[in-house]
Amino acid sequence: MNLKQLEYFIRVAEHGSFSKAALLLDIAQPALSRQVRALETELREALFLRNGRGVTLTEAGARLLEHGQNILQMLANAREDLGAQRDEPLGRVVIGMPPTLARLHTLALIHTFHREMPKARLSVMEGFSVHITEWLLSGRADLALVYNPEPLPALEIEPLAEEHMSLVSPAAEAPGGPVALRDLPRYPLILPQRGYIFRKLMEQSAAMAGVQLNVAWEVSSLPVILDLVAAGMGHAVLGEAAIRQFPRPEKLALTRFAGVDIKSTLCLVTPAQKRATPLIKRSSEVLRRLVLNQA
Repeated sequence: MNLKQLEYFIRVAEHGSFSKAALLLDIAQPALSRQVRALETELREALFLRNGRGVTLTEAGARLLEHGQNILQMLANAREDLGAQRDEPLGRVVIGMPPTLARLHTLALIHTFHREMPKARLSVMEGFSVHITEWLLSGRADLALVYNPEPLPALEIEPLAEEHMSLVSPAAEAPGGPVALRDLPRYPLILPQRGYIFRKLMEQSAAMAGVQLNVAWEVSSLPVILDLVAAGMGHAVLGEAAIRQFPRPEKLALTRFAGVDIKSTLCLVTPAQKRATPLIKRSSEVLRRLVLNQA
């Protein structure tokens, strides 16, 4: 086992996909697969269960992931400690982002790191805000973009931009004008499970208006939600950035709410106790720049 094999395994495990990991590692997918298979052969254990949608960890893979993350973090800490004396961004940084922002910013992040921080390594973890907060608290992520993070003493939160929430409808079923919250039960909604930020915002707003949401389907994947809306299976309530990367925007229509402005705040979040290395400082600057350029 070598560190390169271990890092490749961890990236595949974090993203649940060989193709996504290969893109972020900037290597060919067959080469990545060979390295992981060599690791499995050496350990005499299957580390992944492969299926048409990606991969999931076996029990042995989950144990190796925990060990591997600790090993790479110790190595990164050593590199950063030495590099910090030169104020040079070295080591590896893990950035968490919601799905819409990951699709919007990952390519620009990779280009920026390649150009401005060639000695640093970047890993992007995609997930909903509730999961990203857990990653920050557990040390799996170094910094993140999070919608409406819960104020916790263990986190430093910097608001960057506000995003208006709108009703997302199939283009052929779009309302003729702004929608009053009292009329929202007429629209069958496709929402994430309870606890997710966008759903929590809408449930709070609906409760204040004395109405109950008509939740037809619960789906955690944002791309799938948009696919379902485009197929006419219902409506969604999302921020405006959600459809920027949708490949068929003509299939969707955005409608603002009447008499109320429901807003979500995008924040840059870092663990309060984590030392701000040159790499983390530069990464934070890059994220601020990307968000403000899109605002």
